[in-house]
Amino acid sequence: MATFNKRGYKAPKEKEDKGVNTFVDDIEQVNVDEKDSATAKAFDTLDQTASKAEDFVAKNQKVIIGFLTVVALVTVGYLMYQKFVAEPNQQTAAEELFVAQQNFQKAVDGGAKADSLYNLVLKGSEGKFGVVKIADEYSGTDAGNLANYYAGIAYLNTKKYAEAITSLEKFSATDIMLSTLAKGAIGDAYAQQNKQKEALEYYIKAADASKNEFTRPRYLLKAGKTALVLGNKADALKYFTDIKDNFDTAPEGQNIDALIGLAQ
Repeated sequence: MATFNKRGYKAPKEKEDKGVNTFVDDIEQVNVDEKDSATAKAFDTLDQTASKAEDFVAKNQKVIIGFLTVVALVTVGYLMYQKFVAEPNQQTAAEELFVAQQNFQKAVDGGAKADSLYNLVLKGSEGKFGVVKIADEYSGTDAGNLANYYAGIAYLNTKKYAEAITSLEKFSATDIMLSTLAKGAIGDAYAQQNKQKEALEYYIKAADASKNEFTRPRYLLKAGKTALVLGNKADALKYFTDIKDNFDTAPEGQNIDALIGLAQ
């Protein structure tokens, strides 16, 4: 049987299933709430940390201010010391040392007055301090440090060997040549006191301090001769052979074969 729709009749629309969309909206709302909650907790933590920091500063502000004050005073003090103490001291020490340096150079150049010149270096002249007093009065300056070297060499040349060692051991040099010569001079002072073992130690230090053609063969030769005195022929042969192999044109290499013969 055929079925006819009545005029004006409309089929009812199916109801939309809003359940899924409602569930999604609920999830989004939960996520937003959780995010807001996490953010709130983070801010609470920051607030608590800041509050604790403020409490710490409030309770310890005297200590903190005191510490900062000390740091500031130390910094300012150092700068003031450099400007008003260290720099003027360096200048004064250099001026005092100038006359002693002149007398030292004259003594090194030789002559009958060498001993008296070395004494002037030590004790002073022309109204200026000698190197002993300069080293003591201006110990924190470059000039005061250099005065120890001049004092050591002057003592060595006036046969005051213990004083020479004391002064030279106080000397600290960044210049490799002066450092090497100071070590060698300490070796000479020990040798003059018949302390050959100590002398050998410093000759080796001086020889190893620089491999130049002036100081190394010089102190290798002294080390070799001292080793022979100590009956240490094997070491003496090693030092003499080093001169023959590497510094044969140096003055120390001229009679080296004879010394090698003694060490064999």
